[in-house]
Amino acid sequence: AEIKIGDNVCLAPNVQLYTAHHPLDHIERRSVECSSGITIGDDVWIGGGAIVLPGVAIGSRSIVAAGAVVTRNVQPDTIVAGCPARVIRDLHSDPPIVVSTPRR
Repeated sequence: AEIKIGDNVCLAPNVQLYTAHHPLDHIERRSVECSSGITIGDDVWIGGGAIVLPGVAIGSRSIVAAGAVVTRNVQPDTIVAGCPARVIRDLHSDPPIVVSTPRR
């Protein structure tokens, strides 16, 4: 199956993109292997060790947290985290994250 990766995508170390899957029926599973493509939009950041399962589409400008297991489509402009990955933040409607460095 095809994996489509958009422009300016950042993939951290150990990101895994799986396209192969198998039928649930044990008899059918003996002889059949299936695949579903993965689509990653533009300007996506996928953190280290994240896993993206078959058939998933990740919308543009989204962030996948390190270690997340993405089992469903991710809407554009969202941050997902966890196992399974869930939306933890909308990049447009939630207040911005302010990152500051400690003073010395």
